[in-house]
Amino acid sequence: MNIIIAPDSYKGSLTASKVAETMKKAVIDINNTHAVMLKPMADGGEGTIDAMLSSIKGERISIDCTGPLGEKITTSYAILDSKQAVIELATVSGLVQVPTDKRNPDYTTTFGLGEVIRDALDKGCTSIIIGLGGSATNDGGLGMLLALGMKAWDEKGNKLKGFGADLHRVKKVSFADLDVRIPATDIKVACDVNNPLCGSEGASVVYGPQKGASQSQVYEYNKSLDAYGSLIEKATEKSLKDFPGAGAAGGVGFALLAIGADLVSGAKLLATTMQLEEAIKNADIVITGEGQSDEQTLYGKAPGHVALLAKKYEVPVVLVSGSLTGDLNILRERFSGCFSIINKPLTLEQCMAQAESLLYEQTKQVIHFASSLVREI
Repeated sequence: MNIIIAPDSYKGSLTASKVAETMKKAVIDINNTHAVMLKPMADGGEGTIDAMLSSIKGERISIDCTGPLGEKITTSYAILDSKQAVIELATVSGLVQVPTDKRNPDYTTTFGLGEVIRDALDKGCTSIIIGLGGSATNDGGLGMLLALGMKAWDEKGNKLKGFGADLHRVKKVSFADLDVRIPATDIKVACDVNNPLCGSEGASVVYGPQKGASQSQVYEYNKSLDAYGSLIEKATEKSLKDFPGAGAAGGVGFALLAIGADLVSGAKLLATTMQLEEAIKNADIVITGEGQSDEQTLYGKAPGHVALLAKKYEVPVVLVSGSLTGDLNILRERFSGCFSIINKPLTLEQCMAQAESLLYEQTKQVIHFASSLVREI
């Protein structure tokens, strides 16, 4: 059989690449004559770079840049062989990089994201993919824009540095010195939320608390993002505040729209980049999965998109996930079969600790059954 393995990560347990490798080992141990192609998936969040580099020839680039708290950090991004950069915001300005007791949107910035973008341009990249998952910031992308050459001043004419607190003081902006390479660069943003910049569904109200914002800060940031957004809209002559996804990553989605980026489904973007559809066309079976699957799997998540592509070519697609919840009948409408790796009573901690071995055994069962069906046909 020609088998495509295209899972997302089992968050907290296994990366998408590790899930794919474990599934492949199970397949080969059942029958080493199967042709197996690995296409580990991601949705733009953690693991996006690893997923890309495991499917496409490229190089991981180490870089020193400004971290979410304004300190210097060493992180990385990827450059694919097509001169396309892949950047994860979570590795530059991510929530996981900020200790719980230091989470306060006043003191976080996306300046480092702008530095990484500039480095990619310096290395000759003509297109950039940016994953917005896991942001620690609520600065409206102000830091990123300043790193790219935009200028911002307070009411006294003082230049601002780009931390969240600076949003409350922005009175004037100018794009006159924006990096001239930006308009000629194809920037695509992996974004799976539809929040506008401001309002009851905006960046501050919905996501501010998880980044350390108090209720009073949520109110102030919502108001300041609205005023800041109006300044950016006037300077760029674009209406963007209400654009779906503008509120992603504390308003970074809005800032990227302002410089001409396209916001698209993360799973769809990555699948297109790694030519997943071309691989599925010739497959006999596709295996995907994630840490937990429910009805939401069908709405923008990687396994749901994998299943759509498989269904397009009438290729059976099997979901093998850490756990299955919700209405499984809805999942079965998209997937040929849905399986949890749990095969005995276990605590959550035990499941996560044993995820690799449980996944291996369940994949063997799936492949043994699928192989039997092929032989009968």
